[in-house]
Amino acid sequence: MSAEGAVAARPKTKEDILAGIKDRASEFNKLRHIPQDVVDDFKTLGVYRAFVPARYGGDALSPADFCRLIEDISAADPSAGWVASFGVSATYLASLPQATYEAIYKKNPDTVFAGAMFPPQPAKIVDGGYEVRGQWPWGSGIMGADLAGAGIKVEDNDTKLPLIAIMPRDKIEVVDTWRTVGLAATGSHDIKVNGVVVPKEWTFIRGGAPAMDDKVFRYPSMALASQVLAVVALGAARAALDYIYETGSRKSVTGAPPPGARPYLQTEYAKAKGVYLGAAHLFYDTLEEAYEELEHNEKVSRNTHIRLRMVASKAARDGAEAARMAFALGGSNAIDIGHSLNRYWIDAAAVAQHAFLSEGTWTAAGAAFFEQATMPGYP
Repeated sequence: MSAEGAVAARPKTKEDILAGIKDRASEFNKLRHIPQDVVDDFKTLGVYRAFVPARYGGDALSPADFCRLIEDISAADPSAGWVASFGVSATYLASLPQATYEAIYKKNPDTVFAGAMFPPQPAKIVDGGYEVRGQWPWGSGIMGADLAGAGIKVEDNDTKLPLIAIMPRDKIEVVDTWRTVGLAATGSHDIKVNGVVVPKEWTFIRGGAPAMDDKVFRYPSMALASQVLAVVALGAARAALDYIYETGSRKSVTGAPPPGARPYLQTEYAKAKGVYLGAAHLFYDTLEEAYEELEHNEKVSRNTHIRLRMVASKAARDGAEAARMAFALGGSNAIDIGHSLNRYWIDAAAVAQHAFLSEGTWTAAGAAFFEQATMPGYP
């Protein structure tokens, strides 16, 4: 084998994959989705088997460790991190009958699931299950999925939470609708289903009780769903701050002091770094505290549960703010189309717009602390 062949055969490391994602971010934005070869790289990183139990070939990661992985991917490209975050699906698919879960993950622990849940569309009860039809927006990551989910409502469902019907990706149509300035490469197109019959055992209640008792499945599912999205904003903020540090440390070709020698840049960089670090440390500390709580209890306390949602809202908001502060330090060049700083800022801001993380979730957290009524499914 030639030297070139030996190098080509070397397995990709995490550093290789993240560097490639960072280099290709502009390509992803033009495509408006993350291409299949990068989804395959996510599999190499363990994104999709992260929460799959070890007995099915998964890695059984903790929520904090998974979020650290998503933050790293998001620092390379926030859209890539957003798509990778749906590796969390292995936890809420645990609400499926156990035999169905085994049929999915025992066969392939790297199975990729994506879907669109809202608004739930009416489904008919027919022989063999539910007849699903309709069109749903916000199908993040659907371009690289093996299985697709769609939110439905049926007469025999007595919960206010949506029922999710799962079907092979080739049974649905992707409608090209995703044209945004933030998280532009997530491929969050509409999905369309035209009369697919889904067996009842391939449906589950989003946020429903899991069919298995693994520790990660006892972790609050809606809190985890918000956390894996929020951490994308932390990754974007970290990347923006790294950009300011790297460019601010370079000396001018004329011999002038580097930008980092300027007091205003020092001050504002330190403020932005503080915003990021404060949110990140509170975020990970709270996740780890909650997971430790599950070592000794069947479920987390209500106070911990509320805090798990609240730290996600804070990570999203403060991540967006730290990225904005970094953008403001970038000077006039930062407004150029395709500049990294404006992409990090806008992507982080888009994260904070998500319904799980928006300003209304602060009201919900406060209401929950005071034991007042909250929105359905909160905390």
